[in-house]
Amino acid sequence: MDLDLSEEQRLLKDGVERLMREHYGFEDRRKYRAEKSGFSEAMWARYAELGLLGLPFSEADGGLGAGAVETMIVMEAFGKALILEPYFATVVLAGGILRHGANEAQKTNLVPAIAEGRMKLAFAYAEPQSRYDLFDVETRAKRDGEGWVLNGIKGLVLHGDVADKIIVSARTAGGAREKDGIGLFLVDVQAPGLTRRAYPTQDGLSAAEIPLQNVRIAAADVIGDPAGAYPIISRVADEAVAALCAEAVGCFAEMHATTVNYLKTRKQFGTTIGSFQVLQHRAVDMFVELEQSRSMALYATMMAGERDVTERERAISAAKAQIGQSSKALGRQAIQLHGGIGMTMEYSIGHYFKHVTMIDTLFGDTDHHLQRLASLGGLFGEQAIQQ
Repeated sequence: MDLDLSEEQRLLKDGVERLMREHYGFEDRRKYRAEKSGFSEAMWARYAELGLLGLPFSEADGGLGAGAVETMIVMEAFGKALILEPYFATVVLAGGILRHGANEAQKTNLVPAIAEGRMKLAFAYAEPQSRYDLFDVETRAKRDGEGWVLNGIKGLVLHGDVADKIIVSARTAGGAREKDGIGLFLVDVQAPGLTRRAYPTQDGLSAAEIPLQNVRIAAADVIGDPAGAYPIISRVADEAVAALCAEAVGCFAEMHATTVNYLKTRKQFGTTIGSFQVLQHRAVDMFVELEQSRSMALYATMMAGERDVTERERAISAAKAQIGQSSKALGRQAIQLHGGIGMTMEYSIGHYFKHVTMIDTLFGDTDHHLQRLASLGGLFGEQAIQQ
């Protein structure tokens, strides 16, 4: 198994990391957060110039035809910089729905606009009662002539407040928790009956609650089978988890490096605290968590495109469980080793801890994925539940 990056992948890695070093320091991030949109439109334009917004889309659709490894590279670099822009919401989540479910006309209309930075998308899948179950959908879509009418409420729509269009999952048939009978609908944010209640998330990003009241959808805006979208949603969610794992690894790497640097410079009792062996051991524990997470994130990336659904879900859940456990273990060490300064808004380490905590909750926390591992079978899942 060849785990080395290709020449093109190394160039991508170097380019994205250089962009982050030069334009996305912690103080830059604070400045971007204060902008009207809550992120940097100038950086969004830079992502478009570098081809990052069109990265995973096929060349025929107006993208670069890259795969999961390239997404992993970008997300890890973005994790290190703790970016605010809606890359995950637009390119990974909504973009994944388009790649796997949209028809040629829809891709032709949307992908070039996304790649050029002219359009931002969001995916509205969560509902107040659904927790982590992607098939728990009470929002309803009813036929109305050639089109559809949507009614319901969607919560925690990541960057739904800044999106130009929103992909909404809605039930066209069956009971509220059935996997069959779910469709995907592309909705313009200016559509009558759609409202957005924006709010900040704890890690400095933004989300929206989106009530839908008699929102009319044209037949051309239905993505795929209006009663058979769940396999697409499930696949995109697994790919999104792989991307989140890579982003978390970027956060972990920066948290470890920042903490080690602090241990080397902070003095107490007349010497740097990094000279104390017990603190060196704790820094090593952080490094172990980082490397375990890096390995599992790579495993998730390799398995994100697996056609065997059970094998794919088992791998994704194993990686997400590891990331969740490491986010707590590594994050707590980082905060404690920084002492009081680690709890302040003026210092970066607390912001990283908040973000990895949010990553742990997206698409299922540690306990959820351990339960899924156990239900899928396999000794790892059963042992993890017992522990």
